[in-house]
Formats: sequence, structure tokens, C-alpha cells
Amino acid sequence: MVDIQAAPIPSVERIEVILSVVFKAKIGRRVVYYPGIWIFTGQNLTVGDDVDFAHGVLVTTGGGVQIGNRTLIGYGARILTSNHRMPPVPERIFDAGHDIAPVVIGSDVWIGSNAIVLPGVTIGEGAVIAAGSVVTKDVSAWTIVGGVPAKLIRMRQ
Repeated sequence: MVDIQAAPIPSVERIEVILSVVFKAKIGRRVVYYPGIWIFTGQNLTVGDDVDFAHGVLVTTGGGVQIGNRTLIGYGARILTSNHRMPPVPERIFDAGHDIAPVVIGSDVWIGSNAIVLPGVTIGEGAVIAAGSVVTKDVSAWTIVGGVPAKLIRMRQ
């Protein structure tokens, strides 16, 4: 796991070396990492150019994460690629394991503060995810979605 909270604040170059050399992540140019972001583990991660990770962002990469160019990820947002499996009754949740699926985020996407993107979701180019939303299904390009679960609010103009 890469904890970008540690003091002193690591340089962008050091973060990118850790992600790309240690975890084999593919990191674009001019990526912004605010203090306090968590990327776990960093494997299976592809980040485009000019991506912005705001304070408190959490990204789990076990299932694979692709983030397109010029994407903004707001404060406290969560991008998750694994979740607990729901076993049939009366089996125990604790022993059920995990479901793992990739998350794909297109270019020019804005993910609002405290939004959660769940495993297996694809977010199309130019989409906007409202703050506090829980994205459980794919989001079409050029749409604005919001709510729990996230639903279409309107098309972008």
C-alpha cells in the first residue's frame, strides 16, 4: 500500500517512482497528488495525463483501475475494485471472500467529493459524478449522475 500521508510529504517524483517501479503502475504526466491519498496496492493501475487526486482519495487497485486524461477526483472520493461477496443464507459473510472487478474512468471526468465508485463500473468520457454519490452501474459519456445509488440527473450541455 502506498500511504501518501507520511511526513515529510513525498515528492511527486518519489510517489511516481514507487507506483511505477515497485507496483508497475503506468502514470501519466503532470499528475497531482494531494497529501492524504491512499492507493492500495498500486498494481493494475493506469493513470492518464493531468489527473488530480484530491485530499483523502482512496483507490484500491486489485481488480484494475484505468483513469483517463484530465480527470478530477474530489476530496474523500473512493474508487474500489473489490467488495465482500454476499453468501447465501445461512453461510457466514466473514468466510465468503471477495468479488473483484476493474473500474474504468474515461477522460475529462469529474468525480465529486465523497463519491464512491464500486467494482466493475465504467464511467464514460466527460461524465460528472455528483458529490456523495454511490456509483453502482456504468455511467454514459457526457452525463451528470448523482444520488445513492447514482442515477441520471441530465446530459451535459
